[in-house]
This record gives sequence, C-alpha cells and structure tokens, in this order.
Amino acid sequence: MARMHARKKGRSSSKRPFTTENPAWVPLGSTEIENTIVKLANDGSNSALIGLVLRDQYGVPDVKLATGKSITDIMKEKNIMPKLPEDIGALLKKVIGLSTYLKANPRDIHNKRNLHLLEAKIRRLERYYKNTGAIPESWKYSLDRAELELSR
Repeated sequence: MARMHARKKGRSSSKRPFTTENPAWVPLGSTEIENTIVKLANDGSNSALIGLVLRDQYGVPDVKLATGKSITDIMKEKNIMPKLPEDIGALLKKVIGLSTYLKANPRDIHNKRNLHLLEAKIRRLERYYKNTGAIPESWKYSLDRAELELSR
C-alpha cells in the first residue's frame, strides 16, 4: 500500500507464521497472563507495551493464542481501558510537542506542514472512532482539549 503523505511506495514486512494453537513451551497459563496484563495496565502501560513486556520478559509469543482473547479484550473485560484509543493519544502527544516548538519557531514552514498533516490524521481517526463508538460523539479535537486530555 502506498504512503499517504510521502508519495512513496510502502515497505514489505515479514509475516507471522500461521499457527492455531499455543506452543507447549509457553511458561504462563491464561489466568497468569491475564493477571499480568491487569497489573501492567494499572501501572500505566498501553497495550502495545504490555505485549512487548509479555513477549520479552515472560516468554509469551502471542497472547491471543495463549488466552483466546486479545490484550484489549482482556482490558475491556476488567474495565481498565484508557479513555482515548492509543493511536489518538500518541498523535496528541506529537501535536502538543510540535505546537510548543512552533510557538518558539514560527517561521519553520516544514514543521507547520507536519502539524497540519498530524491534525488531519487526528480528525480522520476521530471520525472513525465516533462511528465505531470508541469515543463519544461530543468529543472534538482542539489543541486546548489535547493538552487537557494528556494532562490527566
């Protein structure tokens, strides 16, 4: 698939091997994995970081094969999901950092364009998440709201 803003072709990537059952060498059971996910989520980790920690420190190659549920499904069951989806949160952090930079350097036109592209991504994700029900219909992107959301 082509890149959205860079006018380049995409990169090829490796694919996971097709397996339907959990490997026998996985050291943790499904309840232990769920308890670890809850502990890491309460410490403030997002689901991507939780997956990395489970893979690297606990030797769990795939949570979905081990438990039958994804990390976000487990977090939804235990009511520990963050208010905003991860991708919007990461983009909001980028926008705040870039806007503070642009206040100090207002003539940097290349980063102004990058700010516009980031805001366009946020608006597209906002429309998608409103349609899927992940964020409320009253949520609207603005720089002030982004700073408020991330200060919590």
